[in-house]
Amino acid sequence: MAEAAQDDTDRRRTGRTALRLTATMREGSKSRVQARVIDISTHGCRIECTSSVAADAWIWLSIAGLETQYCRVAWHCQEFVGLEFGKPLSEAVFERLLSDHQQLPETAINDLRKIASRTHWLARQAGDQDIAILADLSRKCAEEAVVEGLRLGQQPKKR
Repeated sequence: MAEAAQDDTDRRRTGRTALRLTATMREGSKSRVQARVIDISTHGCRIECTSSVAADAWIWLSIAGLETQYCRVAWHCQEFVGLEFGKPLSEAVFERLLSDHQQLPETAINDLRKIASRTHWLARQAGDQDIAILADLSRKCAEEAVVEGLRLGQQPKKR
């Protein structure tokens, strides 16, 4: 599975942007489950959820401010899932979503740090098939936490 995920990373059409959005996920006729969007692009996103889904399954993802998305599960590792949108988001919708959530709050930056630490620990414990996925997620979340932390630190303090 790690090999397939690495190929997906190399083939990714657009870069992903870190966001912390609350979402719900539903597979078929199963109940909705809570999820958190970690990052997103016009073609897909990465979420964190406790529900187990199989690779190549099709799910419905609801994110506030967006039309519900029909998504293919590109990969699933521990509580992290990579999703490919059945129909890519338009650039205008994507830009609006980013502008609405332009700056991550300090709690979201802390969440990214926690995900980076957890996935690093999981990668050290994982079998060969999951190491690349978890290591990539750990690196990406750590980088985003640093970038967003620096950006937050540069903002003028509100009085």
